[in-house]
Amino acid sequence: MRARRALLYMPGDDLHKIHNATTLDVDCVCMDTEDGVAINHKKIARETIAEALRTIDFGRSERLVRINPVGSVFIEDDLRNIIPARPDGIVIPKVKDADQINWVNDQISRYEEQNNWLIGSIILIAIIESAIGIVHLPEIATSSSRLEALIFGAEDLAADIGAERSKSGWEVFYARSALVTYAAAYGLQAIDMVNIDFQDIPALRVQATQGVKMGFSGKQVIHPNQVQPVQEAFTPSDEQISDAQTIVEAFNAHQAEGRGAFAEDGKMIDAPLVKSAQALLERARAAGKI
Repeated sequence: MRARRALLYMPGDDLHKIHNATTLDVDCVCMDTEDGVAINHKKIARETIAEALRTIDFGRSERLVRINPVGSVFIEDDLRNIIPARPDGIVIPKVKDADQINWVNDQISRYEEQNNWLIGSIILIAIIESAIGIVHLPEIATSSSRLEALIFGAEDLAADIGAERSKSGWEVFYARSALVTYAAAYGLQAIDMVNIDFQDIPALRVQATQGVKMGFSGKQVIHPNQVQPVQEAFTPSDEQISDAQTIVEAFNAHQAEGRGAFAEDGKMIDAPLVKSAQALLERARAAGKI
């Protein structure tokens, strides 16, 4: 699975900003037709995104599109205009249950079959941003083979449960933790919440580091200034990579000798630590570090 350390939202009705996003070396550019676009600009956004997908070289960046919610009056026009331009993936907002994922999956499959495209070539990412979405995480996470990641929408979730947002984020900690847990359980990536104060880079670094420690694969960003700090936070350091490689190599050697847990540099190394080291190395590979 590809690295999604930073997922940058760009308003779909602004071709200039989309062009600029391709210069940032960001893992994912997510062109928006939903909350970042005024209602009277939805049509312009669809047309602009389709043009961007057909004409702009995004380099190594994944080309994602956030559509409007399933059931909205905009959804069918979104898919009708955007899918033929072949984005790499569709981001579905405000996902409450598996039926919404399956409906989008079926629409994409129809386009793929009609055009003889590889079935499953367009991936799905679901944004969970409501209490009912958190409750339905098990069925959402297993809904479609296209689904590769879950995104945590903290702002909408807080509004949905009547919580007051704070810098500490304790009011959304349960839901944030639940999302990363279910994503891990079903082999999906987990993408962390937005830091809406895009000028406070120190706070962004703290929040991103916390996300890494919680097990998230990456983080949503809303401003170009947030890209580099977030991608740095989600990229293992050379020292971490070296330590992880040492643990895995020692584990393999001990296993070959028929030995289980062992001591390394004064620390007891057992299965959970080895699994953590292997996961870190996978993140390093995805980020191109090894």
